[in-house]
Amino acid sequence: MSSGIRFDGVTVAYDGNVVLDALDLTVAPGEVMALLGPSGSGKTTALRAVAGFVRPAAGRVFLGDRDVTGLPPHRRGIGMVVQQYALFPHMRVEDNVAFGLKARKVARVEIRQRVAEALEMTGMAAYARRYPRELSGGQQQRVAIARALAIRPEVLLLDEPLSALDARLRSGMLAELARLHRELPDVSILYVTHDQVEALTLADRIAVMDRARLQACGTPRELYRAPANEFTASFVGNANLLPVTVASSGVSFGGTELKVDTGEAARGASATLCVRPHLVGLGSGPNQLAGTVREIQWRGATHRLYVDVGGHQVMADVRELKDPPAHGGAVTLHFAPEDAVLLPIGVTP
Repeated sequence: MSSGIRFDGVTVAYDGNVVLDALDLTVAPGEVMALLGPSGSGKTTALRAVAGFVRPAAGRVFLGDRDVTGLPPHRRGIGMVVQQYALFPHMRVEDNVAFGLKARKVARVEIRQRVAEALEMTGMAAYARRYPRELSGGQQQRVAIARALAIRPEVLLLDEPLSALDARLRSGMLAELARLHRELPDVSILYVTHDQVEALTLADRIAVMDRARLQACGTPRELYRAPANEFTASFVGNANLLPVTVASSGVSFGGTELKVDTGEAARGASATLCVRPHLVGLGSGPNQLAGTVREIQWRGATHRLYVDVGGHQVMADVRELKDPPAHGGAVTLHFAPEDAVLLPIGVTP
C-alpha cells in the first residue's frame, strides 16, 4: 500500500443530520495535514471515516490507491492515537506497545525488535517495565504514540492527542511530534485539533473546518497571511476584521480612507479588511486610525491594546510599553498597506 489519504466527496450523516458535508481533501504521502476547527465542525468525523469507525453516507475514502470505504478498521493498517491514550492499565509499557503486533500475529522475535525500536524513537525505552499508572501524562502520551508506530503504519491518525496535557508538556510534545515526523518522512499524518498553535507549529498544510464543511486549505503561512474568508482569518491566528467599502485608491473605513490593495474588487463594494494585531503599530504612520483605549493586557514581551475606533474594536500587539496609555485615553494606530488583506463578504467554499 502506498501512503496518503484521499477524501472523495465524503458525507457522513446521523439520523439525517449532516456532520460532514461532501469533503474533498488529499493528504500527500509523508505530509502532516491538520484538521483545524471548533467543536462540531466535522474534523473528528473526518478522521473517524479514515479509521473506519463511521461509514460515509456518500463518497469514498482512499488510503494510497486502495478504496477502504467498506473495510473494517483492523484491515486498514493505520496507527491511531486518541485524546485519552487508551492504554491498558494492567499491562506494562512494553506489552501495551506490543498489543497491535500480537493481534497481527507478528513473530515474537520481531515483536521484541519493533517494541524496542518504537520505545527508543519516543524516548520511553527506560520505562518499558512500568505500568501506565506509574507514568506522567506526557509519558503516557509517548507510549500511545509508540504503540501506534510499532505496527509501522503508513498512515497515522492523531485525534486531539495533546488536549489532556498542560501547556509545558504540550509544548514539549509538539517538539517531539515534529522530530518524529522528520524521522518518519514517509508516514502520512492526519492531525485533528482545535488549537491553532498546534496546527501552525506542526502541519505542512491545514484544512480549516466549520459547520461540517471544508472552509479553506493551505500551508500555515498561506492561511495566516492570505486567508480565503472571514472564518479562516479569525480562526487561524487573531485578526482585526474591519467592515470597509472599496474606494478609488483603497477602502473607506467609517469615513477614513485607507490605502490597501483592492485587487479586482469593484468600487463601492462592501468587503472586510483583515489586519493581524502584531502588524498594527502605536503612533503616527501610514493608514492611521484614531481611537480610545478600552483595555490593556500585559503579555510579558508585549502589550495588547483593545482600541475603540468608530464603534469597532481594533487589537494592537505592541512591544512592551514602559508607559502604556491610560484606559479611556486617545491613541493613534497605524498599519502598512501591504499588511492588510481584503476579504469579500460572505465567501465560503
